[in-house]
Amino acid sequence: MPTTIHLVRHGHHALLGRVLCGRMAGVELDEQGRSAMAACAEHLEPAPSIIQSSPQPRAMQSADILAERFHLAVDVAADVDEIDVGDWTGRSFHELADDPAWRHWNAHRGASTPPRGESMQALQSRMIGHIEALCLERPGETVAIVSHAEPIRAVVLHYARILLDDFLSIDIDPASITTLVDGDGGVKLRNVNQRVAA
Repeated sequence: MPTTIHLVRHGHHALLGRVLCGRMAGVELDEQGRSAMAACAEHLEPAPSIIQSSPQPRAMQSADILAERFHLAVDVAADVDEIDVGDWTGRSFHELADDPAWRHWNAHRGASTPPRGESMQALQSRMIGHIEALCLERPGETVAIVSHAEPIRAVVLHYARILLDDFLSIDIDPASITTLVDGDGGVKLRNVNQRVAA
């Protein structure tokens, strides 16, 4: 039996698309996000035997909705946390648009870092390390990991063999499911950004 890993992005929140939240405190799901996560839970197949979550509240709230559906506990995993955007945390995208460092980072994700933050390379390394360790430790099981757009995107780029600079070629929507399967040929993408109607 292959190991299956569902990477689930957390649900919608009120600052989505307006503010670069990163690891900003107090960001929680709104009603739209809770409804979409409940719909997402109904479409996780195969059903998970383990649920892990980023430590961010919006991810943990999303994981709790999955956990209620499958009668499981949630294991908080620091390795699947949101990217640390350093000094940009909490700034609006409108404000960042005038920052040359922000524009440079978005043009050269593979070779630049947010001020006092974490590089995409470091993010990708911790995510891939976590996933490959799970595949060794939990052979044949199904794991649901609730994380964020950038961590999930970094995983997809790795397994699709796409450069980090091309990160915008991958969409990861709120409450979407991206599934990996670890079989005889190693880890492969089964689907990316599967969306379900709330």
